[in-house]
Amino acid sequence: MSASTALNAPLPATGAAGRPAARLWAGGLLAGAAWIGAALLIALLPDAIEVGRTTELAASAGLIGLALALGSLAMPLLGAAGARLRRAGPWLTVLPLALAAWELATAKFALLPLPFFASPQGLLEVYLEDWPRLGESTLRSLWLLLTGYLLGAAAGFVAGVALGWSRAVGYWVHPVLRLLGPLPATAWLPVAFFVFPTSGSASTFLVALATWFPVTVLTWSGVSGVNKAYYDIARTLGASPTFLVLKVAVPAALPQVFVGLFMGLGASFSVLVVAEMLGVKAGLGWYLQWAQGWAAYANMYAALLVMAVMCSSLVTLLFKGRDRLLAWQKGTVRW
Repeated sequence: MSASTALNAPLPATGAAGRPAARLWAGGLLAGAAWIGAALLIALLPDAIEVGRTTELAASAGLIGLALALGSLAMPLLGAAGARLRRAGPWLTVLPLALAAWELATAKFALLPLPFFASPQGLLEVYLEDWPRLGESTLRSLWLLLTGYLLGAAAGFVAGVALGWSRAVGYWVHPVLRLLGPLPATAWLPVAFFVFPTSGSASTFLVALATWFPVTVLTWSGVSGVNKAYYDIARTLGASPTFLVLKVAVPAALPQVFVGLFMGLGASFSVLVVAEMLGVKAGLGWYLQWAQGWAAYANMYAALLVMAVMCSSLVTLLFKGRDRLLAWQKGTVRW
């Protein structure tokens, strides 16, 4: 090959790190084959018990497998989405294997006793047929959780800043915080349902109370731990007390505040389920109790899966907000 031909030859496509971009994702083909194999197992192996929705389940698994196989061929065109798919490759291969094992243990060979262990078809049937009630319960729970959490987080943030900044507030509020704060929010159930006029407002109070304590303690710790030199420099430049609180203390305490927000969100999840089991007429907690009362365990597992996805998504959003607001600490706390 001449020098001019070599110079004019097209360069290989490179990825973001300067490495040659992969033209074929072998892991995607493997994952697609696993999903298609699971689909064939579900469709061709006869059911030991009457479960229904076998055709829909097999078709869904087959479509996922086909999409992964096509995505592996089009990997250079997928960009950032393709990079995320590559990272999830091992999980995308393991999930159809777990689905096949679950199918064999329930619908195909009935190794797990019914109705306590639902088949994959059972969960699919719940999502296809009972989605109005499950969807309403999810929205009600989300509204209750966000309302109580935001109220508790706001109250905890204000209380924490006041405790960390004012000695007088710390003197009077600290003993009350140490006495009442560690009590689980569910211990206040009788009081809440007696004081508040409706079960919805009582449930909101319990969720807010569960959020308030960790946010208060961590915000207080963050404000009181701010380097005193920051205040001295700001006072030298003529800063007012309001400026010191809003522009010095609060920004410096934000890492601790977000830890409190994370802990408060976890505490609010546990209280949410208990609060919705008492008096409310909709919500995931109510749905779980209703499913247990009717021995509808497929509905119970479906609701638990929805709750897990909802909680995980909210925590992910919280961490994305933290990484955006505290860019200098991005990646120091993992989720």
